[in-house]
Formats: sequence, structure tokens, C-alpha cells
Amino acid sequence: MSMNPPAKSYYRVMLGRQSAHVAECLAGGFIGTDFEIHQDLSGQLPAEWRQFNAAFIPVFLANRPDKSRIAAGLACGALWTVSKGIRTGDVVLCPDGTGRYHVGEVQGAYTYAPGQVLPHRRPVK
Repeated sequence: MSMNPPAKSYYRVMLGRQSAHVAECLAGGFIGTDFEIHQDLSGQLPAEWRQFNAAFIPVFLANRPDKSRIAAGLACGALWTVSKGIRTGDVVLCPDGTGRYHVGEVQGAYTYAPGQVLPHRRPVK
């Protein structure tokens, strides 16, 4: 009986608006998101993104009342995907704003880096 590992998934991840944080992410070996959710999400990342969105869309809208519920849903979905949905071993493709992409493999679980750029992070090699 052959045991095949699960197939890798590939994700395009923007490292800040207009790829503003590419250099810092490359130097630090991480990908991340912000979306103005200023709290550690450890223990608050359910297996299902819809549950996360139900809990965090109101948090996002409280911080960004100028945004629509649709924008909030998209932001929270992206936050969940980077923090939980991408599995260790999956591949990320990160544009650098010059037409080039940097390719990395996710190496571990979610961490929170308060006060730093893109504080909702995953380690990447």
C-alpha cells in the first residue's frame, strides 16, 4: 500500500499594499497580513473560514467603519487563509512589485508579532 503525502497547494500572497513589505519579509523569512486586526489570533483560528469571518467581520468593521461588509469579508478571508488555511509545506508566490515573484515554502504555524509590519505571520523558507 502506497502512502502519498497530500498534494501541495500554491497561494499568491501580497506582502503589503503594492508589495511594500517584500524586503522585510524576505529578510525575516515570513509572510504575513495585517488588516488592522490588532490581536493575537492563536486559539481563535477555527478549521472553517466561515466561522472565523462570522467572529471577525464585526472587529474589522469596528476598526474600519468606512469599509463595506463585502470588503470586510474579503479581508477576513485573506487573514484566515494566511494564518490557518495555508498548510505547512504549501508554496507561496509573492510578487515584489517589479513583475518578479518570490517563491517560498511555509515552514510552520501562525505567530503574532505585535507592533511590527504584517503581524499575523507564518514562517517561510
